[in-house]
Amino acid sequence: MSRLGNLGARLYRGEVGYDFIGNRKIWYGVSILITITAIVGLAVSGLNMGIEFKGGAVFTTDEKPKVSVSQAHESAVEASGHEAIVQELGNGNMRIQITEVGTEKANQIKTQLSEDLGVPEAKINADLVGPSWGEQIANKAWTGLGVFMILVVVYLAIAFEWRMAIAALIALIHDITITVGVYALVGFEVTPGTVIGLLTILGYSLYDTVVVFDSLKEGQKGITKQTRWTYSEVANRSINSTLVRSINTTVVALLPVAGLLFIGGGVLGAGMLNDISLSLFVGLAAGAYSSIFIATPLVADFKEREPQMKALKKRILAKRAAAAAKGESADYDGDERPDDYVDEAETAGAVASQRRGHGRTPENRR
Repeated sequence: MSRLGNLGARLYRGEVGYDFIGNRKIWYGVSILITITAIVGLAVSGLNMGIEFKGGAVFTTDEKPKVSVSQAHESAVEASGHEAIVQELGNGNMRIQITEVGTEKANQIKTQLSEDLGVPEAKINADLVGPSWGEQIANKAWTGLGVFMILVVVYLAIAFEWRMAIAALIALIHDITITVGVYALVGFEVTPGTVIGLLTILGYSLYDTVVVFDSLKEGQKGITKQTRWTYSEVANRSINSTLVRSINTTVVALLPVAGLLFIGGGVLGAGMLNDISLSLFVGLAAGAYSSIFIATPLVADFKEREPQMKALKKRILAKRAAAAAKGESADYDGDERPDDYVDEAETAGAVASQRRGHGRTPENRR
């Protein structure tokens, strides 16, 4: 365990590198397994849609009821015939949420709750949410998500290239599927806050992915003019060079969200915090994972299928095989950095220029 911890510390400090691209099939398998689990959970359990999407009534008392939360829950279920969510507010009042009830039924429930809770009917506020309004909210959320995806693909295709745009889109779908699947598995209620959290983590996931892509874009300049590294090796170096930054930003982002989820929602019982904090927590973790283990390896897979990259890889492997046969070390060195590319033609030109100057550099001539 100590050796593993030491390796993790060295990896974090950038003293060693991990072959993310070379082990990508393992991480693809892990992602597929997690995604299948999320899809099965979604298909079996479904999403617990909130009242904003299904319609219903929310009853809030203006004074503290004379019964416990569990008793109020039993009363609400008996009066409505539907499952109810009962929350005790900070001042001792209660908030009772019941889905799929109309105006007439809501009035009957209000009367029954007044008797069971020991609260005058005038002290119980009832807010009705129609199912058509909830459907409009859901449609707008899906529309916003679709527009967001299209704009992301267009931007990445312009700023980088279409292969990176496709890889980022797959990573985003991966993050959405996992987050939605977790909601289905744990049974948390899906509210507009959940949608806000989902859109937020998509932006964060893209930020993390773009950081790696930007490093990769710089690293691949002039790649076909050298015989040291394949595209996959350059991509792997790009991940390792931004790994510490990804870890730091993810941890810093997860800490306050974890506070909301586990302390605010779990310990203090502020259930409404769970709506947004769970989607943020799962989405931030999935986004950091996908930017490292999914998006960049996919770009490497796409690029390695190009004829020029295949030819480059063939030349590099042949050079390394020849060097190994002669007992010489290959040009590839795990400690070298991506920006150590050397254009062999430019190097030859520089040497010839020095020879014409009798081996003197401009500094020496002074």
